[in-house]
Amino acid sequence: CTHYLFIVVVAVNSTLLTINAGGYIFYTDWAWTSYVVFSISQTLMLVVGATYYLTFTGVPGTATYYALIMTVYTWIAKGAWFALGYPYDFIVTPVWLPSAMLIDLAYWATKKNKHSLILFGGVLCGMSLPLFNMVNLITVADPLETAFKYPRPTLPPYMTPIEPQVGKFYNSPVALGAGAGAVLSVTFAALGCKLNTW
Repeated sequence: CTHYLFIVVVAVNSTLLTINAGGYIFYTDWAWTSYVVFSISQTLMLVVGATYYLTFTGVPGTATYYALIMTVYTWIAKGAWFALGYPYDFIVTPVWLPSAMLIDLAYWATKKNKHSLILFGGVLCGMSLPLFNMVNLITVADPLETAFKYPRPTLPPYMTPIEPQVGKFYNSPVALGAGAGAVLSVTFAALGCKLNTW
């Protein structure tokens, strides 16, 4: 019962992180800063839940199944956004599945070696998700343009989104997200494995 509860809690928190760190008002105001925060937060939530579930069952493929749970939760949540009048093309397709497949692949290819899963799976997930996320963003409408086209009617004038200084802080948000994610994901993969030994 406990492990199912953990999976639900992590998946729900992943959905909340998607909405908060990937929300278009936050994205509009902070642009690439939001992208980096989104990438790192999503990577860590994915890797801790996926490695926990994967090492609990010992069956390669369950990390991808866990990512599917996160995906469905997010579709439901962002579907509610659509019902509230948000543009459909901003309901971003979640990018966890290919990264979770890499975690499964690392576990399967190393013959269920937990230490290899932590090191290789963590690094692969951390480095890949920002790349997949950027490809994902390229395929949808520009969030900045979207925010100006569909302003929130409840916002007071002083909170109207302003165009951010893109590139002021980060020259390469993908590299920053991938680098930080790769390091932190190894730690969170170890945490996911450790949760099974309590």
